[in-house]
Amino acid sequence: MAISKKIIKFLEEKKIKYEPLEHRTVYTAFDKAATLKVLPSMVVKTLLLKVDRRHVLVMIGADRILDEKKFKKTVNTWLKESGQKPIKSIQFGKENWMKKNLKGIKVGTVPPFGEIWKLVTFVDKSLLRNKKLIVNGGDYNFSIKLSPAQLKKVENLVAGSFSKKKPKKRTRKKKVKRSKTNLKTKKTVKKIKAKRTKRKSTRR
Repeated sequence: MAISKKIIKFLEEKKIKYEPLEHRTVYTAFDKAATLKVLPSMVVKTLLLKVDRRHVLVMIGADRILDEKKFKKTVNTWLKESGQKPIKSIQFGKENWMKKNLKGIKVGTVPPFGEIWKLVTFVDKSLLRNKKLIVNGGDYNFSIKLSPAQLKKVENLVAGSFSKKKPKKRTRKKKVKRSKTNLKTKKTVKKIKAKRTKRKSTRR
């Protein structure tokens, strides 16, 4: 399955310049970066979130994670500007909702073109610093390459700073366990040395 006709039609109608990319099957944005041999910062993760009762799309880099507090602040600022009530809850969208409402899109490959499904799309500002972006194409074997300038042609696109670096995995130092036998041998060696020194002193 290639990029869906619905997405291609949308891109062409919006006159968005893009490059389709075919690659081996990948299930995460980080694996996609490794497969295409590009920096993870230019590969986009598109999250489907539910904020109170509405669903939205959220774009962050493959090398970053969502900062929920900052995202909530971004959403509420946007709502305030349009005279709407602030949100209280944020949760990930359910797979069943996605299958029902985003037909033809495989789970985990949602493109960031929320306008197609009348969804607001939030983009993390760190992504807009890249010359090129690689976004989902609705399939595990196809992606779309485009510039941030072309992405901005999409309606209902809200920019904000709501991501943070992935925490580094800490490697625990292995504690060397001293066995009882080793301790006993050390004690006996010390005793033998002490006896020898006493003998030498008495001989003198």
